[in-house]
Amino acid sequence: WSPELSSDLYRIDGWGAPYFTVNSSGDISVRPHGTDTLPHQEIDLLKVVKKASDPINSGGLGLQLPLVVRFPDVLKNRLESLQSAFDYAVQSEGYEAHYQGVYPVKCNQDRFVVEDIVKFGSGLRFGLEAGSKPELLLAMSSLCKGSSEGLLVCNGFKDAEYISLALVARKLQLNTVIVLEQEEELDLVIDISRKMAVQPVIGLRAKLRTKHSGHFGSTSGEKGKFGLTTTQILRVVRKLKESGMLDCLQLLHFHIGSQIPSTELLADGVGEAAQVYSELVRLGAGMKFIDIGGGLGIDYDGTKSSDSDVSVGYGLQDYASTVVQAVRFVCDRKNVKHPVICSESGRAIVSHHSVLIFEAVSSTTTRSQELSSMSLHSFVEKLNDDARGDYRNLSAAAIRGEYDTCMLYADQLKQRCVDQFKDGNLDIEQLAAVDAVCDFVSKAIGAS
Repeated sequence: WSPELSSDLYRIDGWGAPYFTVNSSGDISVRPHGTDTLPHQEIDLLKVVKKASDPINSGGLGLQLPLVVRFPDVLKNRLESLQSAFDYAVQSEGYEAHYQGVYPVKCNQDRFVVEDIVKFGSGLRFGLEAGSKPELLLAMSSLCKGSSEGLLVCNGFKDAEYISLALVARKLQLNTVIVLEQEEELDLVIDISRKMAVQPVIGLRAKLRTKHSGHFGSTSGEKGKFGLTTTQILRVVRKLKESGMLDCLQLLHFHIGSQIPSTELLADGVGEAAQVYSELVRLGAGMKFIDIGGGLGIDYDGTKSSDSDVSVGYGLQDYASTVVQAVRFVCDRKNVKHPVICSESGRAIVSHHSVLIFEAVSSTTTRSQELSSMSLHSFVEKLNDDARGDYRNLSAAAIRGEYDTCMLYADQLKQRCVDQFKDGNLDIEQLAAVDAVCDFVSKAIGAS
C-alpha cells in the first residue's frame, strides 16, 4: 500500500483539490493557500487532532472528539480566487464595470466565519447578504468594520420592522439595498422611507423562466416561490415612477438555484436576466448592479459531472467567464452601460474551510462464505438458464484473464439471483453463495 493508492481510493485530488491532499506519511494534509501553498505551510491534520485531543498534562489541549477544525486561510484563498476569476474575465472580455461579491450569511452564521469574510474581503469590496432580521443585525454589526463599498443585500420576507432596520443601516452609511421579493413590500418601503426621511436603494428579484431542473432548483423557474413576474416588475416600475422614486431602483437580483450543474444553464439564466436589466434601464430606472445570486457549485465527489447533484461540470474561471460574457453580450446589443456584477456564493466560499473530525467507535469486516466444489456445483444447479449462462461466461472470462468482463458477468449474475430470490425461486443459502462467488471474483482480480 502507498499514500498514492490512498489518494486514489478516496479520490482526494478530485473533491479536495487544491486544499486537501495525502502527504508522504499517508495522512490528510491541508494546503491553506491552495496551489500557492509552500511545502512548509502544509498542515498535517492528524497532528492537529493529536495536539487538540491529547491530555493537557501531555502538552495537548484536552479536547474531546468530535471537533470542527477551521482553516481561515482557506476562506481568504476562496475569496481571492473568486475575485481573481472575475477580474480576469472582466479584463479579457473588455467588460467596462467590476465584480464585487456578497456572502450569504445563512450559509454559515458562525461569528468567526462572517467576521473573517468581512476582514479578508474588505480590500475586495466584499459585502454580506441577509435574509432575516437576525441576519441583518449580524451583517450590520460585521460590515461596520468592512469595505464602505461592500453591499448589504437585504433579501427574504420583509415586514415593517425589517425594512425599518434596513433603512437604519442606510443611515449608518452602510451600502444597503432592499431587494423586493413580493410586490406588496414596495408600499412598505415607500411609506417607511418617507417617514424616516431616508432615500432607499431598491432592488428587485426577478422570477426568470430559466429553470434549474436538479435537486437544488426547486425555487427556480417561473413557478418558483420567490421573486416577481414580468407583470409585477412593470407594476413596481410604474409605482416607483408615480412616487418619484424610479431612480432608487438600482439592482436586479435573480437566483437560478444552488449547485448550477453546467455553464450552458448559467449562460441561459444570466442572459435572460440581462435582458430584464436592459429593459429596466430603458424604462428609466437608475440601474447599477446585476446580482446573479448563488449557484456556483462545488464538486463534492470529484467526477466533474454536470449530470450529478453533487458535482458540477465547470471550474471557477469557467463560471466567471460565462457570467461576464452573457451580461456583456446582451448589454452591448442593447447599447446599455455594463452593470457591476455581484454574486451570492455561499457554499463555494465556505465548504472547504472546515473539517468535522469524529472518532470511529467500531468497525465491521465481511467474512466471505467458503465455497467447496460440491457446494458450488449445487449452487449452479439451482440457477435459472440466464443466470447459469452468466456463470459460464464469468468462468470463461476468468480463464481468458478478461477482468473487466469478469466483473460485468459477476454483477449480472448477482442481480439475476437477487431477482430469483425476490420471486421465491432461490433460498437464502443460495443467495449467500452468489455473494461468496462475487466476493471471490473481486478479491481475485483486485477490485475495490
